Amino acid sequence: MARYDAVVVGSGPNGLVGAVTLAAAGRKVLLLERAEQFGGGLRSRELTLPGHVHDVCAAVLPMALASPAMRDLGLDVEFAHPEVPAAHPLDDRPAVLVHRDARRTAEQFGRDRGAWLRTIGATTSFPLVDTLLSPLSLPKAPLRAVRFGAFGSLPATTLGRYGFRTEEARAALAGMAAHTMLDLRAPITAGFGMILAGLAHLVGWPLVRGGSQRLADALVARLRELGGTAVAGHHVRDLRELDADVVLLDVSPKGFAGMAELPAGYRRSLERFRYGPGVFKVDWALDGPVPWRDPAVARAGTVHLGGTMAEIALSEAEVAAGRHAARPYVLLVQPYAADPTRGGFTLWAYCHVPSGSTRDMTSAIEAQIERFAPGFRDRVLARHTMDSAAMQAHDVNYVGGDINGGLSSLLQFVRRPVWSPAPWRTPLPGVYLCSASTPPGGGVHGMGGFHAARLALANNR
Repeated sequence: MARYDAVVVGSGPNGLVGAVTLAAAGRKVLLLERAEQFGGGLRSRELTLPGHVHDVCAAVLPMALASPAMRDLGLDVEFAHPEVPAAHPLDDRPAVLVHRDARRTAEQFGRDRGAWLRTIGATTSFPLVDTLLSPLSLPKAPLRAVRFGAFGSLPATTLGRYGFRTEEARAALAGMAAHTMLDLRAPITAGFGMILAGLAHLVGWPLVRGGSQRLADALVARLRELGGTAVAGHHVRDLRELDADVVLLDVSPKGFAGMAELPAGYRRSLERFRYGPGVFKVDWALDGPVPWRDPAVARAGTVHLGGTMAEIALSEAEVAAGRHAARPYVLLVQPYAADPTRGGFTLWAYCHVPSGSTRDMTSAIEAQIERFAPGFRDRVLARHTMDSAAMQAHDVNYVGGDINGGLSSLLQFVRRPVWSPAPWRTPLPGVYLCSASTPPGGGVHGMGGFHAARLALANNR
């Protein structure tokens, strides 16, 4: 292999941003991807019928717009915004619509109007988002960070019970917080829910027109414009085959431990790293839009299905205990609400399941959709399913089907994957971890790669 200044292994969002950051600093960069297609969680394919484009993993990408690592790159990508970022149907009343406008959203909550603005509204500034995506740095907006932390450190169920009085506001918070794949009685789940809802108000919840793959392709193109080289279909099994001053690894701690000789203490730390629940995902091709009981839900790009906060909390508690929920919380995306270019009415959804589960959850997911959209099954032309094992086969970083790259608990918010003021640095000279298993964790923001690359540049001037 030719000599490079830097080699990046893995082309997920973090690896791609890390490679671009190094190349922009004048380094000769080689990007290696074991799959035949770049992108990691950003890949898109025709999963159901010819001409129907589905996002295999990540579909809705607010972090890509808010991230300091990505928002100023000027990539050749068009983001498609649905009229309503997110909706939360309820059985006996109109659905909650999370609008771009925080005040318009809060008006739905009546006596909780002020509470929504004091909590979710506190997140709607770029300095705070920058702080949360750089969790080991000094806050850029310390007063906002303190205010956020007072609420955000709580379990979502606690904030919902004592911070809000209406079922609508509580349910909306629970639907946001359940993205964490944690028991909603756990600390910091309120914070995750707050920042996700805040992002809807701040930047929206867009999709990439034509599929998430377009974002990965744009990052690869930028790397090549900067003189970098990108090679797919190359599996790095042993780091000793790489000849470079700097190596960035967009791989899981488990993957890193399998490709390098590591000091015993550091290896034990990697082995203690905890992965979260998996997902069971279904993609559909439909003959028309989902027939929502509340027609307003058709305007939303993302839909949270699960009913009340109590129902969603029970569902997530079951999964956290290693069981399958009878009525799972379902995260659903209807791309056609924002992007009509994907070849028809495609639909995307998943529910959380115990790590490594191979149980078929199709019926449970479709029952939750039918609950709020009677007649949905009559619209199905074709479906494609992926259990947790299939998700890991698609992307080896999804250990046990964990699409967040590791449990998003309070402990692992900073010990990710080890206790360190610079957790991207490893004991091996010039070798850095940059996957979602490093701060700030999961999501399409590229910050793990950005932080690792900046650290590598500072240490290898």
